[in-house]
Amino acid sequence: MGNGQAGSPSTPLASSLTPSPFPIPATRGIRIALCAGEASGDGLGAGLIAALKARFPNAEFAGIGGDAMRAAGCDTWFDANELAVMGLAEVLRHLPRLLGLRKAFRQRVLDWKPDVYVGIDAPDFNLGIERWLKARGVRTVHYVSPSVWAWREKRAEKIGHSADRVLCLFPMEPPIYARHAVDARFVGHPMADEIPLQPDRATARMALGLPADAPILAVLPGSRLGEIGRLAPAFFEAARRVAAEIPGVQIVVPAANAACRQALETQFAAHGAGSAWHLLDGRARDAMIASDVVLLASGTATLEAMLCKRPMVVGYRIAPLTYRIVKGLGMLKVERYALPNVLAGEDIAPELMQDDCTPEQLSAAILRWFREPAAVDALQPTYLRLHEQLRKDASAKAAEAVSDLIASSVGAT
Repeated sequence: MGNGQAGSPSTPLASSLTPSPFPIPATRGIRIALCAGEASGDGLGAGLIAALKARFPNAEFAGIGGDAMRAAGCDTWFDANELAVMGLAEVLRHLPRLLGLRKAFRQRVLDWKPDVYVGIDAPDFNLGIERWLKARGVRTVHYVSPSVWAWREKRAEKIGHSADRVLCLFPMEPPIYARHAVDARFVGHPMADEIPLQPDRATARMALGLPADAPILAVLPGSRLGEIGRLAPAFFEAARRVAAEIPGVQIVVPAANAACRQALETQFAAHGAGSAWHLLDGRARDAMIASDVVLLASGTATLEAMLCKRPMVVGYRIAPLTYRIVKGLGMLKVERYALPNVLAGEDIAPELMQDDCTPEQLSAAILRWFREPAAVDALQPTYLRLHEQLRKDASAKAAEAVSDLIASSVGAT
């Protein structure tokens, strides 16, 4: 399909299509069911809905989502917050409710007779729904591939049993699926579309009330309480050591939510944080853009720091027993953990994992970035190349892939 509305039921193309498992009545538009289980998925869903509406003005959207998807025009039968359960104990406590929700939701989707179902991230919930619907003739899409490049590549084949098409945010993912005969499309990363190629540091500092010319270190020890508990002591001690070496340095710490803020305040007190330490409510992206160096936990935030064009030091720890099991069973298949390093195929950010995640090693890596501006400058062409590689207008690309699947499902001739 092109970029027009070729898939709309009112266009000549629609009249040439043969029946689908659920034929589209002339009296209604395309029906697209979606499910997003957290804030990031809700944003992806809203962008996808807007792009699909440009192709199918009369389309109907329904499923599970949050405020962003509702604002985009999705009839949310259940709220995304009902799926937002983290941790084994929490999942077990909510399991009866989640199983009941899944059963009710999948049947409602089937009865609604959608032309396609789009599961957005939340693989533990969505892949099972997709597999059930696919077995009953509904076309299925999984938007946001699980990290098959890092963990158990053979999962790609199982994902193919659930999804007719996988929409990938990273370019190294479709070739992995191809090895398992799964249709996967690289659509780019929405974050790369949102963040300017040249972020404005001066404006970010002004917005946060930070000095225009002071050295600034952003510290992000995770967005979950468990991460903060494992990482904040080492991160904050490293920041204290940096402050002793870099005159006038300002330390900025964004808190993802109220619970994280409370945990971080406790850590502030334990490390004697003074007036040069700033605890923010949210504003992580502004903090990164405003900074000279970022110290952060391994995860999606490393990608955001790269797109903000900031040098970073990446640290992470998991529970020692979990680490021994993962390493002992060979479950982790990568040499590099941080997304910028994986995308670049080289170590452009120091990774200090598990036993190496110490205040001494973290502070030494941070100080190198402060003291070697030429090394920071040398990063910029790589950062820009990776940003451009991911900047594909992800919502439009995803809508194109979904539209093509709808067309193929009704047997375009």
